[in-house]
Amino acid sequence: MAELRPYPFSALVTRMLRELDERQSIFDLPEPRFFLGDPTLDLSVDFHGHRAATPLGPAAGPQSQMAQNIVLSWLGGCRIMELKTVQIDDRLAIPRPCIDMQTVGYNVEWSQELRLEESLEEYVKGAMLVEILAASGRLELAPGFERTLYDMSVGYDLAGIQSEPVQAFVRGMLDCGEVVERLRREIPLEYKEFRDLDFARRLSDTLTLSTFHGCPPEEIERIITFLLERNGLHCIVKLNPMLLGAERTRELLGDVLGYEDVRCPDSAFERDTTWEEAQGFVERLGERAAALGLGFGVKFTNTLIVENHKHYLPASSKEMYLSGAPLHVLAMDLVGRFRARFGDRYPISFSGGIDRKNFPDAVALGLVPVTVCSDLLKPGGYARARGYFDELRLRMQAVGATSIDEWIARAYGGEVQPRERAVLANTARYVTATAVNPRYAAAANSRLPRKIGSSLELFDCVSCDKCVPVCPNDANFVFELSPIRIPIVKVSRTGAGWTSREDGELVIERREQYANFQDFCNDCGNCDVFCPEDGGPYVIKPRFFGRLDDWKSMAHLDGFHLAREGGPGGDSVRVYGRFDGVELELSTHAGSARYSGPGFELTFEERNPLGTLAGRAEGEVDLVYYHLMRAIARSVLGEHAVNFVSCGLAPAGPDTS
Repeated sequence: MAELRPYPFSALVTRMLRELDERQSIFDLPEPRFFLGDPTLDLSVDFHGHRAATPLGPAAGPQSQMAQNIVLSWLGGCRIMELKTVQIDDRLAIPRPCIDMQTVGYNVEWSQELRLEESLEEYVKGAMLVEILAASGRLELAPGFERTLYDMSVGYDLAGIQSEPVQAFVRGMLDCGEVVERLRREIPLEYKEFRDLDFARRLSDTLTLSTFHGCPPEEIERIITFLLERNGLHCIVKLNPMLLGAERTRELLGDVLGYEDVRCPDSAFERDTTWEEAQGFVERLGERAAALGLGFGVKFTNTLIVENHKHYLPASSKEMYLSGAPLHVLAMDLVGRFRARFGDRYPISFSGGIDRKNFPDAVALGLVPVTVCSDLLKPGGYARARGYFDELRLRMQAVGATSIDEWIARAYGGEVQPRERAVLANTARYVTATAVNPRYAAAANSRLPRKIGSSLELFDCVSCDKCVPVCPNDANFVFELSPIRIPIVKVSRTGAGWTSREDGELVIERREQYANFQDFCNDCGNCDVFCPEDGGPYVIKPRFFGRLDDWKSMAHLDGFHLAREGGPGGDSVRVYGRFDGVELELSTHAGSARYSGPGFELTFEERNPLGTLAGRAEGEVDLVYYHLMRAIARSVLGEHAVNFVSCGLAPAGPDTS
């Protein structure tokens, strides 16, 4: 199974800043798609007594797990980062593929895929990269737009949260100074001016509790009480859509929205918290938090348990989790019910089907943060977030609002009211309208991504560029390969000499080629969903392993590992390649090559391979793979190449100069 591999901090810094300077993009997100604020608008909001530059954030999911994901979310305008949920069981076996965005959104993953200590380090790396960007002067940030909050997320039971590994994670988030100082020394000499930045030592003192489906209400209450009293954290408890009850849930999904094929099992409601139980612990926990001088609120909602009625996610997963458009209606229905019961006493965080069109409405309801996941998995990826702010800006300007508070007061016209009255009025109006809005109905969300009927190949494709942005980890990338025609030449040893024969020709026509960086690919399958050809880029396209040990251990996967001989910056290159399970090795230095594989080991001069052949061969050797490995290495590691393979082999820290 594919596993995520943390990337060296030194290489992340190099990749980020080199790419910005040379290509005007960061982690493959073009600079025109960044949202860096609007000096004419104050989009800032309060969250547990802290100020964030915007209310938008990634939900605890694929957009907030790795350091580069956090940076990409930040570049899109997110300023309250709900970090990927961690738990005591940090060696999960998650079915693959695990994400299905063909229509609305389904998944079968729920927690971090890194070790707990790795998760802590990724979050610190991401925050430090953000601080480096903000301090670099390379981005035209609006005043105050650097203000960013990091919200940790933990689950799923009290025993796990009380365990020493999870408590060590929490302590590390409260004081990450040790990690910061270690990473500070890894900043490359080329960027040594950033070693002196005053990086934040307290990454977070806020937490969103992810209550897994079926977590008993008394367990939820004990967990939050523990986090308030023992850890001194401001807390949000994320609640499940099952609070609506089976009758209301099925009425909305089936009768109102028309998702007749979506079935919620009875067991999902039987084992989950009821609305009456939730009201009780909200009251008690709110009072306990207030007595401790801490913040407390709720989040609507977690995903919805449904039967796995489709054929994309593994059949071994009998249940899956629904998100996207229909969840927006369910979650908003709960927001309306909660506000009718509690007014504006408790802050509400929100997740469920957020997109460009409804983001301004969620903000108008006073929801903080407004978090998103599914929409950023669609074509365009993180670049879609900028559209949220474009839409919000247009609507704010239309009513003369220059701050979020003014937007809440004026969003739907009529008399300008105090915040609390406006929030309640906006909620009642929007929730009523949303349930009957056809954009959330099945008819508007049933169209499958377009497929053209051709099969994806290792090289050359339609070059639609969808696979790069839809990968939340930036695992897919583009490299340039000069169009080539390679004769398929096969050589064999005959006595003291060599013979050769031609057996066709390999033609690569396109300059733009697509590849996959295995260390960041968890086989989620999202690029396969949106690729117009059949096969899946993460399966078919050239796969690069950052570590030789991984290339060797994952022998069931074809792909490459590249290394510079003589250490970082060396001019000799070693290429390990696997084609249809056959392992080959190529090393080049000063125009000479050593090429080996099962039953052969050859040396020759690259300018004239056939005329300078030496070595041994037990049978016929196909030289086309030598040409491919040589061309790929030169392209991916070229002078102007900026990708995770090339930057991972660049000169790096630590350096005490």
